[in-house]
Amino acid sequence: MELEWRDLAFHREIGAVIEALDSAQFWTRLTRALERYVAFDNWVALRFTREAAPLVCAESPTPDGAVDVMFQDYLAALYQLDPFYLAAIEKPASGFVTLADVAPDNFTMTDYYQRYFRKNIVGDEVHFNYMIDARHTLAFSLGATQRYGERDLTMLASCAPWVIALMRQRLPYEAFDTSGASSNLAATETETLAPTDAPAYAARFEQVSSVSGRAALTAREVEVAMLTLSGFSTRAIAEKLTISFETVRAHKKHIYTKLSVNSQSELFALFYEAGRKGA
Repeated sequence: MELEWRDLAFHREIGAVIEALDSAQFWTRLTRALERYVAFDNWVALRFTREAAPLVCAESPTPDGAVDVMFQDYLAALYQLDPFYLAAIEKPASGFVTLADVAPDNFTMTDYYQRYFRKNIVGDEVHFNYMIDARHTLAFSLGATQRYGERDLTMLASCAPWVIALMRQRLPYEAFDTSGASSNLAATETETLAPTDAPAYAARFEQVSSVSGRAALTAREVEVAMLTLSGFSTRAIAEKLTISFETVRAHKKHIYTKLSVNSQSELFALFYEAGRKGA
């Protein structure tokens, strides 16, 4: 069998990725192998954890080497509105995931999309996910300023088996710490975390509600508020929570009244600013 030069280059790139499995260059080598076939503009490797902020394995550098402030906002709170994070914790599974697979029906109308996604990622995003266990997922994200075409998605999907296999092999060399970074020291597959009593966003809304003049939200109202901010329409929320359309509308009315807001944008502002100024 004769191989074309592109095939030989591919084998060389894969060899470099495998060689770097236990080194700090692994994620960079992996991106270089993939960008031979599909153009993308930014990347990040994260560990998603149920009821906790994502931890960063590695990320693409900014042009000037400065800290990406918007990404820090994501790690602080906005991840809770990320459709990829929500899908990974609700239905954890290994595989290749596109934005179309996970985005709620009103996603592009949300403030999260307009104020974060469009500015930070701009066009499109895909993930390679490796499910570590029921609470943890290793996610490798590729963001692009333009929508991925059918050829791009087909190519990335065809790469998924070996990409995810390499991510699984890489996992023992990732040691995560609470600062959101990781170093190549020890395995984490057997790591266990203390269970939490409530989602992180519940505490955030409790903080919002603690401000003078605002009433506390019920657990169901907090759930409806988060689904609304994530981009689920009233009907989609009703289906997701197995309640009536009118019940969701009533919850939304109570949420707006209790928090003294008149729009989804104002609700988003309260959620976004809660950890910064104490709302």
